[in-house]
Amino acid sequence: SGGDIKDCATPADDIKICLYLFVIGAFMQVSLDTMVDTLKAAAESSRLRILALLSHGDLTVSDLTEILGQSQPRVSRHLKLLLEAGLIERYQEGSWAFFRLSDADASRDFVLRLVAGIRPADAQLERDLERLAAVKSRRQARAAEYFARNAASWDHIRALHVPDRAVETALIELVGKRPFQAMLDLGTGTGRILEIFAPYYRRGIGIDMSREMLAIARANLDRAGISNAQVRQG
Repeated sequence: SGGDIKDCATPADDIKICLYLFVIGAFMQVSLDTMVDTLKAAAESSRLRILALLSHGDLTVSDLTEILGQSQPRVSRHLKLLLEAGLIERYQEGSWAFFRLSDADASRDFVLRLVAGIRPADAQLERDLERLAAVKSRRQARAAEYFARNAASWDHIRALHVPDRAVETALIELVGKRPFQAMLDLGTGTGRILEIFAPYYRRGIGIDMSREMLAIARANLDRAGISNAQVRQG
């Protein structure tokens, strides 16, 4: 079919044709100028690296500056162009600005398939992912420190309720093990509900008022390797 990249052959000579077929299928409602702007936004080394990084989860400007080894103004410029092209989105969490891939299906699918076309053994990508792992490791350490400081309170609260395993089992039985489009978890806390349903939803969003709990939820999702869920303050 016109937009199905699966039908494309794999040799290097066919890569341009495959990308063209996919792009037409995903963005067939946009104008020529919009198409050109979108391709220009993605067709630059640093911006493609940013898209590859954001395919693994939400990141701040500081995170990206550290991973890319570039100045904050330069990274911000790249982010601005990606935002204008509709390939990524920005949201605020306290004083921090986070960036993520676009929630629009066509834009998100375009980016994910584009990133999937990069060889995993690419030296630059490997270095970026190593630095990303270090950023996430520090994030997890900060979350674990906060959780440890408040462990006594958590243990007391949890003792007042039904055991977690029983609740999780009942929820899965209620919802059923079948795929669904989206999940919204209000008061996400540690992000556990997003984690247990991750195999079934296409996209999940967790909302919590506490920045500290969001940090824990984000760390837990990172640790579990879940990239189809995000958390935000609200």
